[in-house]
Amino acid sequence: MDERITPYETKMQKSLDNLESEYAGIRAGRANPHILDKIKVDYYGTPTPIQQVGNVAVPEARIITITPWEKTMLKEIEKAIQTSDIGINPGNDGSSIRLVFPELTEERRKELVKDVKKKAEECKVAVRNIRRDGNDAFKKLAKSEISEDEIKDLQDELQKVTDKYIKKVDESAAAKEKEIITI
Repeated sequence: MDERITPYETKMQKSLDNLESEYAGIRAGRANPHILDKIKVDYYGTPTPIQQVGNVAVPEARIITITPWEKTMLKEIEKAIQTSDIGINPGNDGSSIRLVFPELTEERRKELVKDVKKKAEECKVAVRNIRRDGNDAFKKLAKSEISEDEIKDLQDELQKVTDKYIKKVDESAAAKEKEIITI
């Protein structure tokens, strides 16, 4: 592959990685500790990820427990979860916090599938924008450094890379949809 394509492929991979991390935060009826990744706790004045102030465990399929290393952090963790958008009320038993994930309703599953499709489409748009930026950069090179044929070859190669990433986005979305629909 031409080294002039590499930066664009790297950007496309970052878009796909971002999509995967977004999908990790969508709960599919099972307890997934990644749902807590974006939640920050006020730890002595510093916003800190929950995973850095306590032990996060999944003892059962639909339960996450958070055991803080300092008991004083219980209230802070509970407050951070309540103000987040995960939609689960934490249970505090004095030594740890339990998050119980309810079964998803059919309606909620359909909403989540729509959300998955929307995020996939946004990722595809980002990939296509990267392709457009690459093509524009190649056209600018035409005026000075390379021939029309080389530009055409670069654009064709960039299109193949774009197609590869669009396919990966579709596969990722299909896998997440299947996970949500499967009861």
